Amino acid sequence: MPDQKAGRAITSTGMLKLWPTHFMQRQLPGYEKPTDLLQMLILRMDTEQENLTTNYLSTGFLQQQHPATQWLLQCVNKTVVDYLHESGQRYKAEWHVQSWPNVNRFGDYHDLHNHPHSYLSGTYYVQVPQSGKALAGRADRRPGAISFYDPRPQANMTAVKDDPQIEAEYTVMPQAGSILLWPSFLHHFVHPNLSDDPRISISFNIVLKWSDELLPQQS
Repeated sequence: MPDQKAGRAITSTGMLKLWPTHFMQRQLPGYEKPTDLLQMLILRMDTEQENLTTNYLSTGFLQQQHPATQWLLQCVNKTVVDYLHESGQRYKAEWHVQSWPNVNRFGDYHDLHNHPHSYLSGTYYVQVPQSGKALAGRADRRPGAISFYDPRPQANMTAVKDDPQIEAEYTVMPQAGSILLWPSFLHHFVHPNLSDDPRISISFNIVLKWSDELLPQQS
């Protein structure tokens, strides 16, 4: 029994899943060669530009006329198309891609944050160290991982066994060639890199270009 106004469907048992947070995670095919080129490009930029990683206001990385950046821009746009399609948004939409590289060295991390003024956000992973230094202290550290948090405050406070609401955190241990895409409002935290090898990634925002087709039909 579909609810056309809300864009949701009630199952035959009467169950309706409300307010989902859609999250896309995939491994890009044929990533090896372009990713090697991206790594060389970013490391060269890192030697030429002070504070490359923290200069996230410089958002035109993927607009460069370089074979590797153009390959990744196409992959980002294809991922956005698939995300919108899987989310049920199958009308025409246009967007602008903001993008910037990150080079995280030993001890570097990104505090809990989200990405205002955009619709979707994501990261492509160029190099992710798979092991770190043996350090004293806690054994449950997750160096190089990225964690996402339930946007509904305290939604898990009454969860019981086998309740899907029980985990308020979702953690991904990415690898080279991984691309993630999520709603920009979703808070996330990048765990410290505990390796002498840099963790290299490319972050991006999807900023929608306004059209009257974007206006929702609310009941």
